[in-house]
Amino acid sequence: MNSNRFFRLTLRGILAASTLTLVTFSALTMADELKFKLTGDKEVPPVTTKASGDATFTINKDMTISGKVMTSGISGNAAHIHLAKVGVNGPVIVPLVKSGDNGWMVPDGSKLTEDQYKAYMAGELYVNVHSAENKGGEIRAQLMPNK
Repeated sequence: MNSNRFFRLTLRGILAASTLTLVTFSALTMADELKFKLTGDKEVPPVTTKASGDATFTINKDMTISGKVMTSGISGNAAHIHLAKVGVNGPVIVPLVKSGDNGWMVPDGSKLTEDQYKAYMAGELYVNVHSAENKGGEIRAQLMPNK
């Protein structure tokens, strides 16, 4: 084998490995994995409560969203993702579905609109859980993108 052909084969191997690395890295960065706590002091107005929640959401670059909220100390009767900045209440954009006694899930196939995704990237989406005692919401957390 001549040195020119060896060089081309080596270069092709390096390029193939580099491409595979980039594709793998891109796939890993295609989603934001969010883990956060819901508390009453984040509600508007703030709520004094012993209730809390732990949430895990995934927001993909294709604007699909999945996730769940697990609560304690609250008998929740509704949960939603809303569109609004910190300190402001806003409209529901994704109603969550009840999953067991203390759980709420993002419905399968949920997807943000382009404007909602832009709002998410600006930190302008939040999730909260409502109760009979606090109809406007008892616990809340802002969905902050991984930047």
